[in-house]
Amino acid sequence: MSAALAGQGLWVLLVVGWYVIRYPFERRARKTRIAHSGRDLSERIRMAVSFTGLGILPGLFVASGLPRLGTYEPSALQTGAGALVAALALYLFRRTHKALGRMWSVSLDIREKHKLVTTGIYERLRHPMYTAFFAMALAQALLVPSAIAGPAGLVGFGLLFAFRIGPEERMMEERFGEDYRAYKARTARILPGLF
Repeated sequence: MSAALAGQGLWVLLVVGWYVIRYPFERRARKTRIAHSGRDLSERIRMAVSFTGLGILPGLFVASGLPRLGTYEPSALQTGAGALVAALALYLFRRTHKALGRMWSVSLDIREKHKLVTTGIYERLRHPMYTAFFAMALAQALLVPSAIAGPAGLVGFGLLFAFRIGPEERMMEERFGEDYRAYKARTARILPGLF
């Protein structure tokens, strides 16, 4: 099997693993009412851009080989690195969901009786879910042998992150006040000790 086919197969497994992890948490979260939602038009656009980069473009490429422009044969080392980053992404994704429990939301939502989660993976990072998504996007760039579809996840999710992180942190600060400000002062956003 070529490294290109192996990488694409691993990308499919990454997406399936992502869904398998998320599905039970999504079902449980639906049972907890939303007290405040930030799902406005700008949030829907951010989500659509991210989904295009992390789902539609790589899915189209893996299913059909389109777009052919920028297709290349990756090395086994690149595919192996992609597999390791994908495993890290799934590990982080699982830990974030487990820590958040019913407080989890796919969008900018505050649940009824929402609690600020500051333990587990959230002890040092305010947004480890975004760390997991960046790892998924990096894995995609390494696994999908297309100069267009591969890095599309980094671009799509990068734009979502850049335009969502400010509104999300403001929403958390409005909801949790001084507790969130103190939490923010002692943690990094997505990379411990760096950012």
